[in-house]
Formats: sequence, structure tokens, C-alpha cells
Amino acid sequence: MTEEVKKACRIMAGGGLIAYPTDTVWGIGCDATDEAAVEKVYNLKRRADRKAMIVLLDTVAKLEIYVENIPNVAWQLIEAFDSPLTIIYEHGRNLASNLTAADGSIGIRVTREAFSNALCKRFRKPVVSTSANVSGEPFPTNYSKISSIILGGVDYVVDYRRDDRLQRAPSGIIRLGDGGLFEMIR
Repeated sequence: MTEEVKKACRIMAGGGLIAYPTDTVWGIGCDATDEAAVEKVYNLKRRADRKAMIVLLDTVAKLEIYVENIPNVAWQLIEAFDSPLTIIYEHGRNLASNLTAADGSIGIRVTREAFSNALCKRFRKPVVSTSANVSGEPFPTNYSKISSIILGGVDYVVDYRRDDRLQRAPSGIIRLGDGGLFEMIR
């Protein structure tokens, strides 16, 4: 796994895209601070501009770097959820400008899965994590479900967990608002 993490980091550091296993479905990843790389993801997915994508971090300690104001309830939610949880925060910062939604919000998930956590830790930057599918098509629940369009459009496909046939699901999504209010999205 270590060599796969190193290879993937080299590709992302050069502005490239990877297909990789996450704590949920297989994803397309890139440097979440690189506007040109983020644009490549939108193009590959054939996704409308400004439809925000999720960012992965390896530790909650990095949240304060990428979120302007973290409501207290966020810490409680992160701790309480055993399954992968993406939280949409109102004001992202220090990320590619085309990564956040038009209102400035950003979805961030702290990953606990071995590969994606090691990837984020070694890369030392947030990593884009959007499902490895063309927009509107089904999520790839495992590697065998990724389309040839996506596999041919990334710069590197991680070998780790390609044989895994578990049917994984996308994360839960909660949007946080002012005053501790939150909305369950998925």
C-alpha cells in the first residue's frame, strides 16, 4: 500500500488525477488546492461547473485550515458517527476556488479508511473525493463498476483494493448552518 500512496501523491503533486479507493465508493482524486486539476475532474465527470465536490482530510486537526468557522456540533457529529460522514460547512477556505459551491460552502470528510487516510497524510493537502463516475451515472460501488471513460481519463489508477468486491455506499451528508442547525442531505 505504501508504494501505491507514493505513486498517487506524485501524480497529484504534478496536477494529475487518480482513481482510488476511499472509505466509501471508488473516487476520482486530485489536489484540492489546484484549480486546474479540479477543472480536469469537472471535465472528466462531465459535471456542471460550481457543483461542489467533497474533500478528504486525514485528521480533524486540519479542519480549521480549510473551514472558516466550525460549529461546535461538527465535532460532536464527527465523533458520534461510526460510518463515513461528509459535513458541508458554510465557508471553505484555502482550497481551489472552483471546488467550493457558489455560496462558498464545502463538503469535507475525515477519512478513517487505511488507504485514503494514508494518501491524505502523505500528500499533506486535502484531496478531492468525487465518485469515479460520469455525472448522472451510478456510483461505482467497487473497482469493477468504474467505466472505461473514467479509467481512461485519469492519470493513474491505484492498484490497492481492485479485487475488493464489497458493495460500498456513498457517505452520509449533513449540512451545518448557523446556531448549531443542521440538515440531513443523505
